[in-house]
Amino acid sequence: MPVRAVQAGTPDQSFPKRVRLLRPADFRRVYEGGTKVSTPYFAAFCLRRGGTEGPRVGFTAPRSLGKAVVRNRIKRRMREAVRRRLFRLEPEWDIVFNPRRSVLTAPMEDLAREVERLFSRCKQ
Repeated sequence: MPVRAVQAGTPDQSFPKRVRLLRPADFRRVYEGGTKVSTPYFAAFCLRRGGTEGPRVGFTAPRSLGKAVVRNRIKRRMREAVRRRLFRLEPEWDIVFNPRRSVLTAPMEDLAREVERLFSRCKQ
């Protein structure tokens, strides 16, 4: 399998494990110590940590959003909006996204704009 070259100045289009929050303890730490930001499409908990290994993001979708098929579709849409803009987020942030049901019908441009707005708030 050939290695894909990434040109300088272009964002990496992958979503590797190193940029994902995976352990329940990491999610709990962000919920307890982070700042909540609400938008029409999601609530996000943002926590600045000391590391410089890169930003990490996590996604949750409670059962109240619907059955597994619906929850997974919501998470996939959120993940795609975040993946394309992750290179703009500073490396010391952990963010947990709690999507709302409106993510299902939202245009991707609007969803991406809200993610961009959240990332710009993190820079301040």
